Amino acid sequence: MSTPHNNAEKGDIAETVLMPGDPLRAKFIAENFLENPVCYNSIRGMLGYTGTYKGIPVSVQGSGMGMPSIGIYSYELYHEYDVKNIIRIGTAGAIADNVNLRDIVIGVSASTNSGYASQYRLPGTYAPTASWKLISAAVKSAEEIGSRYHVGNIFSSDTFYDDSGSLAEWNKMGVLAIEMEAAALYMNAARAGKNALCILTISDCPLKGLSTTAEERQNTFTEMMKIALETVDKIKNI
Repeated sequence: MSTPHNNAEKGDIAETVLMPGDPLRAKFIAENFLENPVCYNSIRGMLGYTGTYKGIPVSVQGSGMGMPSIGIYSYELYHEYDVKNIIRIGTAGAIADNVNLRDIVIGVSASTNSGYASQYRLPGTYAPTASWKLISAAVKSAEEIGSRYHVGNIFSSDTFYDDSGSLAEWNKMGVLAIEMEAAALYMNAARAGKNALCILTISDCPLKGLSTTAEERQNTFTEMMKIALETVDKIKNI
């Protein structure tokens, strides 16, 4: 049955979902990479499609911006639609000195300034972590494609315009890049006993004053899409 945020029915969504933040990126992926895509959701413009890649059912759906938004959509996918794997494919700002525009970042863990984990009433500080089977498959896919990639800790922030100017401090801790969704996705996956991963393309380097255009971010960051889809192919028998 449908939810308040998704008008798909059970069976409309594949067990693996790619989740860009931008619903128009979801549309781009469906139209350019999936065979026979069918749109299953358009509520609030958060487009979702299911098709096949190399004969494997796969869905792609927007998540919106920020942890509250991906928190809602990923929760419903895991709990209402029996999704097993969610791979976020998004953009990020470089933090580490050796991470450059258009590099790929695979997020093993996601540090955060969010209070999202407070709902679990844990007696300590939780470390949101991706699923190893997805990490290992994504690294193999990046290697095969010949991507310039990095694997490590990312920072999920609740603020895009941040008065604290803290990126230099995260740089000192070896954090690779900043984005706004992965920590909540990783926590939802852990709580549900499911799998999650975040694969990012560097769209800007705030510490260096470099950036890409909105059109580039929507339509040309295809390398991470290919890595994610090849990851789906690799995990089909796991």
